[in-house]
Amino acid sequence: MDMDSASSVVLQALTQATSQDTAVLKPAEEQLRQWETQPGFYSVLLNIFNNHMLDVNVRWLAVLYFKNGIDRYWRRVAPHALSEEEKTSLRAGLITNFNEPINQIATQIAVLIAKVARLDCPRQWPELIPILLESVKGQDGLQQHRALLTFYHVTKTLASKRLAQDRRLFQDLASGIYSFACSLWSHHTDCFLQQIYAREEAAALSSLERTLLSLKVIRKLTVHGFQEPQQNMEVMGFLNAVFERLKQFLECCRQVGPDSTCREKLEKTIILYTKVLLDFLQYHPCAFIPLIQRSLEFAVSYIFTPAGEGVTFERFIVQCMNLIKMIVKNDAYKPAKNIEDSKPESLEAQKIKTAFFTHPTLTEIGRRLVSHYFLLTEEELAMWEEDPESFGNSTSPDTLPCTEVLFLDIFHNYSQTLTPVLLEMVQNLQGPTNVEDPLQLLMKDAVYNAVGLAAYELFDNVDFDQWFKNQLLGELQVNHHRYKLIRRRVIWLIGQWISVILSLMQDPDLVVRIETSIFGLLFQLLQQVTECDTKMQVLHVISCVIERVNIQIRPYVGCLVQYLPLLWKQSEEHNMLRCAILTTLVHLVQGLGAESKNLYPFLLPVIQLSTDVSQPPHVYLLEDGLELWFVTLENSPAVTPELLRIFQNMSALLELSSENLRTCFQIVNAYLYLSATEFLQNYAESLCRSFCDLLKDITNEGQVQVLKVVEVALKVSPLLGAHMFQPLLPAVFRGIVDGERYPVVMSTYLGIMGRVLLQNSSFFSSLLTQMASECSQEVDQLLGSVIEMWVDRMDNITQPERRKLSSLALLSLLPSDNSVIQDKFCGIINISVEALHDVMTEDTETGTFKDCMLMSHFEEPKLSDDEEPPTEQDKRKKLLALEDPVHSVSLQQFVYEKLKAQQALMGDQGFGVLMETVDTELVRQLQEFLQGL
Repeated sequence: MDMDSASSVVLQALTQATSQDTAVLKPAEEQLRQWETQPGFYSVLLNIFNNHMLDVNVRWLAVLYFKNGIDRYWRRVAPHALSEEEKTSLRAGLITNFNEPINQIATQIAVLIAKVARLDCPRQWPELIPILLESVKGQDGLQQHRALLTFYHVTKTLASKRLAQDRRLFQDLASGIYSFACSLWSHHTDCFLQQIYAREEAAALSSLERTLLSLKVIRKLTVHGFQEPQQNMEVMGFLNAVFERLKQFLECCRQVGPDSTCREKLEKTIILYTKVLLDFLQYHPCAFIPLIQRSLEFAVSYIFTPAGEGVTFERFIVQCMNLIKMIVKNDAYKPAKNIEDSKPESLEAQKIKTAFFTHPTLTEIGRRLVSHYFLLTEEELAMWEEDPESFGNSTSPDTLPCTEVLFLDIFHNYSQTLTPVLLEMVQNLQGPTNVEDPLQLLMKDAVYNAVGLAAYELFDNVDFDQWFKNQLLGELQVNHHRYKLIRRRVIWLIGQWISVILSLMQDPDLVVRIETSIFGLLFQLLQQVTECDTKMQVLHVISCVIERVNIQIRPYVGCLVQYLPLLWKQSEEHNMLRCAILTTLVHLVQGLGAESKNLYPFLLPVIQLSTDVSQPPHVYLLEDGLELWFVTLENSPAVTPELLRIFQNMSALLELSSENLRTCFQIVNAYLYLSATEFLQNYAESLCRSFCDLLKDITNEGQVQVLKVVEVALKVSPLLGAHMFQPLLPAVFRGIVDGERYPVVMSTYLGIMGRVLLQNSSFFSSLLTQMASECSQEVDQLLGSVIEMWVDRMDNITQPERRKLSSLALLSLLPSDNSVIQDKFCGIINISVEALHDVMTEDTETGTFKDCMLMSHFEEPKLSDDEEPPTEQDKRKKLLALEDPVHSVSLQQFVYEKLKAQQALMGDQGFGVLMETVDTELVRQLQEFLQGL
């Protein structure tokens, strides 16, 4: 590109690309896309976004195009890679000055400098860090800030590299600049504190911004820059200083008040300080041991004593709780069962924890957690009122609020001390609570919540049968509307206790006997209660019971199966109750397995109604209805016309593009596994249209989900799948050739193309011809580009199955006298050896290798008591795997046969020359794998 003439045309195209008029916008975008591979294009972009006189939107777009270009063309091995000369010029241009006036553009420039640094620093760009440090020291406020912003993004990016060599380079960098980073952070922090106490808010805000950036830098250096940080006095000195700085900043919160312009950034900085401690604890638990005492004293003081009143805020409380939790449950701080086998560090940490967590301290923490942090807020009560099922049933550790997780961890580790404390709180709340006293109602709810969460620990200390008869049953009979909270909590508590009973039962016969009585009682309760909300809670507990005992429930569900159609009919005006029925049906179908086909006369109309977007109830029922549809397919022994007919609802569901798309894709896959031919012949055309529409406007994650369906279709029916989804395949092909920059998308593209190439080679040839014509390229030239990109992006594929598939697919091009394929022979062997490393395991007795992915026959797995039996779909997948080349073809044998065939085609001399293009170490590894064949 001639720089002078190019600048004006690129500037014009960028200006048009910011237009709101698609007639102007689209041609400009296409023109810019064509220029992406032109030499000099990125130099023009650099000049444009560095020109502060130009329109902000145009400069913003120039930065984005530059940033995307780094991802695609900066690496030396990338197709159309930038020349070394242009990269040298661009690197120099990026750091000539740090004076970008627009914050958003400054951030994007900092990010793209960091992207280049990830690839080139320090070897090709040794001057980057010294220039940044020099600029950070400058007196010009804007230049100092922008350099510091860039310094942070570069540090963050370099810290994220995980190869051993890269980690060593980052550690060298950290040791060289740590003192400077500490002094920079200390200086800006002191400036901020002086200015905030002098009430100079504007200056304080500027200093706070610099404090935040310098703290972000030092966090990365501290956590990732030292192999043994406890031996570095500066690192440990900084970490000890964090506690004092936290106290100072929390006091600033008290001084500035909630409406100050500094408040938001001040809270961000406080949270960042806590992240320094949490990250250091996560990555260096042993080095953190000297900080355990101060961390516990600090966190407990601020969240469990009056010291925190008026200065703490919600995110800070959460971080403090996380700090306590990570110390309490850290495996590195727990001695071995045999004390003699314990590490000295573990014993030291345990000693510190034991000294801190005294009986009075634990008692105060336990009481305060329940009586203060467990009390539902007005907002939480409103949420429970709006969606009682999802709110009231959040009982897994993943969905529990931080306070409940901390309570569980502390109770588990110190149950001997905390059990009497909690039982005393229960004793103090015996009898019905005054409905006119909302605080007492909330307190009872909190205590019952604590008992339910700690059910495992309390199991031997509570006579639940007596408590249920003498107290809880009475609570359920109080009908006042304010008592709804307690009624719901009691039902939830019963569910928790039943879960514990089931999990503690080791004798299957005993489980069934207990289940029969529990199930009978719950079913009676379901029939007797009249309030919808209570019926929902009972249904939830019934669902828990079915889920726990799984297939053992089959002899006992007759009464429920007969009652649910009646309850469904009665609940026509109560959609939330119908949601609870759907959830129960989900667990029931899973428990019944293939026998659930007997429920189809009731089940299929329920699914039909719940997933029909033309029916008003779908607003409430859709999510649960889709899940029921999916588990019904999973457990279906064979497709029926009625089951196939329900799929007519799917086109409208895909048009919604809602959060339920993932389940919709699971349903499509389930139909493919159930009856691919019949399903594709009936619905592939409409499904393909829906997918084409979806792919026009969908996230990368959504794109992957769509493509995975195509991949499944190709797996279950290679010929029909390729034919039916043919309209989608050119976009996949283009994505591979263009070097799709999102690794997960690229991995899926290669998975699809691998299936087509390996299992439908004639279709691949016609697709290649079609694409060559569209791209105005020779077929062989395009094939070479595909292979080159495939080899280059093999690292994007993380699943061993797909990696083996890629190897099989590219090897299937051999033997070949095509010069392009022979030219890419080295890359094909490279991929094959990588895949061999992935899938081959060595037999220690014979010293030979075998392909661990091979499956020779289908066996019903032997299950332990706590394992769920395979669904019908699991069985279908296993049978399909027996026919899948990935699981039926030995990669070792395939490589050997293809190489022998290539040798036979070319002759020994020609083949020897071809093998010389392969790295000698790769050849050695290949020979090792092929020994004995």
